[in-house]
Amino acid sequence: MPGAVAHDPPPTAGGRQSGPLIVTEDAELLDDLLRLCAAAGATPEVHHGVPEPTGRWEAAPLVLVGDDAARRLRGAARRRGVVLVGRDQDDSGVWRRAVEIGADHVLMLPDGEQWLVDRIADVAEGVGRPALTVGVIGGRGGAGASTLACALAVTSAREGLRTLLVDADPLGGGLDVLLGGETAEGLRWPAFAASRGRVGGGALEESLPELHSLRVLSWDRGDCVAVPPQAVRAVLAAARRRGGTVVVDLPRRVDDGVAEILGQLDMGLLVVPAELRAVAAAGRVASAAGMVLRDLRVAVRGPYAPGLDDREVARLLGLPLAGEVPVESALLRPMGGGQPPGAAARSPLARFCTQFWERALVEAGAA
Repeated sequence: MPGAVAHDPPPTAGGRQSGPLIVTEDAELLDDLLRLCAAAGATPEVHHGVPEPTGRWEAAPLVLVGDDAARRLRGAARRRGVVLVGRDQDDSGVWRRAVEIGADHVLMLPDGEQWLVDRIADVAEGVGRPALTVGVIGGRGGAGASTLACALAVTSAREGLRTLLVDADPLGGGLDVLLGGETAEGLRWPAFAASRGRVGGGALEESLPELHSLRVLSWDRGDCVAVPPQAVRAVLAAARRRGGTVVVDLPRRVDDGVAEILGQLDMGLLVVPAELRAVAAAGRVASAAGMVLRDLRVAVRGPYAPGLDDREVARLLGLPLAGEVPVESALLRPMGGGQPPGAAARSPLARFCTQFWERALVEAGAA
């Protein structure tokens, strides 16, 4: 496992980061480090000592120094983001050599491989503000949660935000269908069932179907109706690292995979039709989701039963009110006219979504 002396690597300006700098003459160690860089999707630069000109040493987002090269770097300029990599777990002198070259971390292979892959991938992709991640869940069947999730994603993309729509309900029929893209090329959930550890955010985004200026992760029409929780965790974490917004259409049940998603949400919207049976059903859903989700709010949809309004529904559920979802034909006939939910920028549903994002982004400090 890595030992910490603890700093973060220095940021580099603009866009995608460059790869790490490797300093070693140990051929076996170099082979391992090149393999780990490849696993992280990074292309490193290799030197036997401090590169000339020294600007590369100072500018590299991460420097991996083989223990064999530590003595050659004693006079190098001090900088953050230096990792001393060795193999001998019993060599206590490695800590002294780390201090001499100003290393932030000491890492021993093979134990620290996954940590190092994650660190290399961070600098290769660039790690900024994570995506604002919102889950939408129906208080009862037919509440309109999938339609609202699609409308939120379409509206976010129209505002110019990088947007990913995630279909977390394998029995829902597929959000790609709702968006009119069931034949679009790209990967679906079953392709990620074997994912372990870290999934590259850029590779994930590029592999998914692009519909209405957003990326969609949905289900195919095969027999697979479950993805292991660890794969769900890795995929959603990769989506969040890309920034922008992530919208997740959630099923009403909470299994291990859904719990992984709930734990990564910034906010959940519980869509509740304003009638008593729906409120009673939504209470059970809220109780289950609220065990994991920190911020759950209610979005009320009319028409209203006698004695109910949006504030009363929120009061009965004991949840903050996110707003009143407009009643319009798009909620009842999502693909009416061939337009996905939220596509008509001046529709009541699109205006609701726009106002939601304005408030949510301000709350998150992302606007």
